[in-house]
Parts: sequence; structure tokens; C-alpha cells
Amino acid sequence: MTQRFSLVDAAWLHMDEPTNMAVIAGVIMFDDPLNFNDLKELIRARLLRVRRFRQRVREPLFGVGIPQWEDDPQFDLDAHLHRIALPAPHDQQALHELVGDLMSMPLDFSKPLWQYHLVENFEGGCALICRLHHSMADGLALVQVLLSLADNAPAPSEESALARVENGNGARKRRGMFSNVMKLARTGGKLVVQTATSREKLRDTALLGASGSMALGKLLFTGPDTHSLFKGKCGVMKRVAWTQPLPFADVKFAARALGGTINDILISAVTGALRRYLEARAVDTQDMNLRAIVPVNLRAPGDLDLDSLGNRFGLVFLSLPVGIQDPLLRMAVLKDRMDDIKRSPEALVAYGILGAIGATPVAVERVINSIFGMKATAVMTNVPGPREPLYLAGNRIRTLMFWVPTPAKLGLGVSIISYAGEVYVGINTDARLIPDPEEITRAFMDEFQALRALAEQR
Repeated sequence: MTQRFSLVDAAWLHMDEPTNMAVIAGVIMFDDPLNFNDLKELIRARLLRVRRFRQRVREPLFGVGIPQWEDDPQFDLDAHLHRIALPAPHDQQALHELVGDLMSMPLDFSKPLWQYHLVENFEGGCALICRLHHSMADGLALVQVLLSLADNAPAPSEESALARVENGNGARKRRGMFSNVMKLARTGGKLVVQTATSREKLRDTALLGASGSMALGKLLFTGPDTHSLFKGKCGVMKRVAWTQPLPFADVKFAARALGGTINDILISAVTGALRRYLEARAVDTQDMNLRAIVPVNLRAPGDLDLDSLGNRFGLVFLSLPVGIQDPLLRMAVLKDRMDDIKRSPEALVAYGILGAIGATPVAVERVINSIFGMKATAVMTNVPGPREPLYLAGNRIRTLMFWVPTPAKLGLGVSIISYAGEVYVGINTDARLIPDPEEITRAFMDEFQALRALAEQR
């Protein structure tokens, strides 16, 4: 049995570049070791219930037409689940290097597009590295499917895990920066479906009205982004880093005290970190703005079909005021820019454009992707994780982290995730352009602490 790709999923399928794979990477860390056989049986019993994890891609004859998902007749779990001993000194830096190495490797397109690696000997416990192609699903959907492996208590409970995913209880409605987009999605949902299934997508998208036309023009005619150390010719090797945990209560307190949202303060700290990184390398940042591509969730709470998964998000351009030194002024400018995005249908229009791209021949799509990639410097995303601690095969999940893929020829990704009362920021980079992403995570922590100190003075 086969299932036709949605046009948006087809667009993501063909975004792979030799130096940049459209693959989402994540890591789940545990204080205690996991039994490999127990993990294998858990994946077999729960994850493989989701059909997409047993399906491979079938491209159309001569590359003309829309690809399909088909059941893999030779599916073998052993081809997707591996165990690795982490090299000495078995610490976080060693895990950084391993994740970066795996992110540099393409997936096998003759098989379902996912891999799990159980990493043993990590700080006395273990880690589970997950890699899934973006054509399978968007970040929110994949988080929920992956967490179907987990339970709310140490004792395994198959029913509670599946119910959490099927009922959508694990996915909170997107808050803060882009929550108003959900209203646009509900009123424009019918149009979005039409634009994702018709070859006249761009014309239909313009029917959103004057604001839609303006958003379309912005997406299509925005020029190349500012040149910086973060842009250039990418190589194969990737690097990753992530921050120490930030207490969610501290982030919330600082955001409220400074008159912003949680997203406002986190993205302001990221922007300041990029400024610090550049200035430490003698780059003049005066009046500099760097553009980030930001995914915007268009999936309503509980709207998750485990049989099809798929991608349900648009993309917007957010201009980061790297040139502003004053953290309060920088946060205020960012807040204004993000408020403008909330009122714009740009995400819906971008969703229609992705569908249009997915309907084009692969060679044409790659040219379009390259053009759009020139318009930005980074990809930045924020995924809300579970509020309470979870357990996998009886072991408490200590930390969750993930890294957004950088399509086209982008060399910088910023990923924010919350879990069990803590917030983490992950950075993934092209090793040729940015060999030391840990410097950005350190700068982020310094920027956040500066904002936290200002909040305490209010």
C-alpha cells in the first residue's frame, strides 16, 4: 500500500544538500543505563505502530510527479537501532562530537528515514540520539511521536503513552511569539489546504487579501541577507552544543519584569550572543541585522494524525538586531518585530509557497531553495516540551535536546526546548564556518544573566 506525499512534505524531501541534510536530530539523556533489548522491544511495540516509521520513499519514474510512501517489504529494526560506546572521557563534549559526526552523515533512502543510536557510558548513564528526516513530520509532531515511547511514571504503561499522543495532551498550544498565527490558521485553513494541493498556489495565496499579497511580496522579493562570518560555503562536518539548563521560572520572571514574553527574552539573548561572538572576532556589528527563518506552527492542539504525520507549519523571516548593544532596547525592537509577525499572514503564505515548491521538478526546487537560502543567515525554532518529568523503559529522562536542520546552504541553527521546568538552547553549525558553537552557548548564558539582573532591578 502506498500513500502520496503532500506537496509540502515533498518540498522537504528534496531539501537535502550534499553538505546540509534536512534531518532533525535530537538527544535524550539519562542518569542511568538503558537495557538495549528493553529499548528495542519498546520501539517495536510503540514506535512501529506509527506506520510512517515502517515506510520508505518511492520516487516517481524519471523524477516527474509526486513521491509516495510505501511499506518497506524488507523492514529490519536492526538497520535503524544501533548501540555505540561513547569514547573517553565519556562527557558532554564527547557527546557533542558524536552528535555532530552523526549529523554529518546522510540517511539511507532505500529504507525508512530514521535512526536511533543508544550511546552507552555517557556520564555514568546513557543517551539516545534520534535522527529523522524532515519529510516525515515537523518538529512538534515528531516530539509527540518520540514521546509515545515515554511514560509519566517509572512503571511502563503502554496505554498512557499512546493516549498522550493520540489525544494531543503532550502538545501544548504554541504560546508567546506566534500564538496569534493559530487564529489565522483557523480562518485561512481552507485556503491553505487548497494552496497545498493546487498547481495555482501562488495565485490562490494572494486571495488572502492585501496583507497576503504584501506577505507574498516580502517572501519572494526580500534580498540576500547581510554577509557575516555565519554565511559562506558550507562543508560536510557539523558541530553542536547546548546550554546549561535555565529554570523556566527564572525565564518567566525576567520576561514579565521586562515587559515581554518568554520568546522575547530568549530570542533577545540569542541575538546578543551572536553579537558577542562576532565582536570577539573583531567584526563591526554597528547597525547590523541578521535574518532568521522561523518555523511557525499551524497545527491546532490535538491535530495529529499518527498515520500520516506530515509538516504543518509556515516560515517567516525575523530580522535580528545584532547591532544593538543595549539589551533592553534590543529586546524592545525584537518585541515590535515579532508583534508585527503575529499580525501577518506570512506563515500561511509561506506554507502555500512550500506546496508550490513541492510540485516542481527536483532540479527546479533546488534552485529555488538556494535562492531562498540566500535571504537568511540562520534557522531558529522553539518547541515546547513536556512540563513534567518522563520515563523511558523505567529510566527518568534527565534532559531533552534537539537541533533544527539548516536547509539550502545555511550554516547556523538555533533550537529552544523546554522540559520539566527547564529551558535549553541548542546550537548547530557548519564546522567550516563556525567551528566552536559552544562559544555561542556561553555567550547566550551571559546575555540571559544580564537580562535577569536587569529584571531584578525593576
